[in-house]
Amino acid sequence: MKLMEGKRGVIFGVSNTHGIAYGIAKQLFDAGAEIAFTYAGEVMEKRVRPIAESMNAKVIMSCDVTKEEEVQAVFKELEKVYGKIDFVVHAVAYANREDLTGEFVNTSKAGWDLAMGVSAYSLVSLARNAQPLMKDGGSILALTYLGGEKVVANYNIMGVAKAALEASARYLAENLGKYGIRVNCLSSGAVKTLAASGIDGFGKMLKAAVAKAPLKRNVTLEDDGKTALYLLSDLSSGVTGEVIHVDCGCHCVYASAEEMDLVTRQ
Repeated sequence: MKLMEGKRGVIFGVSNTHGIAYGIAKQLFDAGAEIAFTYAGEVMEKRVRPIAESMNAKVIMSCDVTKEEEVQAVFKELEKVYGKIDFVVHAVAYANREDLTGEFVNTSKAGWDLAMGVSAYSLVSLARNAQPLMKDGGSILALTYLGGEKVVANYNIMGVAKAALEASARYLAENLGKYGIRVNCLSSGAVKTLAASGIDGFGKMLKAAVAKAPLKRNVTLEDDGKTALYLLSDLSSGVTGEVIHVDCGCHCVYASAEEMDLVTRQ
């Protein structure tokens, strides 16, 4: 029997085959899970539907996570099709490009509200609507990044949104624990995705990560997917309220010997 056989859930945020959400979906599908997919509008449907259909998805729906009625519609359909669910993956984040460049002090109020609403509050909405369907308990997983804990150049408002996301996950873990529902975050290191390509200087970030990381390499989608599989399966039955770093060890190093050597040579 496969690890996720008989388990059903939904992933919000798969957009292409080069993203972390896809890496998670692939690991879950290969482990026997039934996965529902959502997409944000008609443009994204063309990318997401082929992926969902390749994984035999029974539910493929449009969902703007900032609209409560659309979130409710998704979970209503999940209840109709599955009766209950076992996992939810929150892989949704967005900020205006102008708020990801320059200095954080210049973040607009509108930009702040947009990033917080899409990237952080949406987790609360998903959790609230998922709880009644998680009749046998379950696992909710959100994707975050080290920029929510420490300053990362050109991450700006998204770093603050990720900090809010992580704090929200902890409060949700406390609220939903009585239902047997676990809530955790996966903090991936720099990995080549279409979303990450929008961050100025991302190529340098990848090189810097290799210099800093104890494993001396960048993280892969497979690395992220395997850890997500652990957190969404019964293997992590006693884990909740955690931020699990999958970054080849970057988060634990202030300055590596290689970095110090580069500074000395300069």
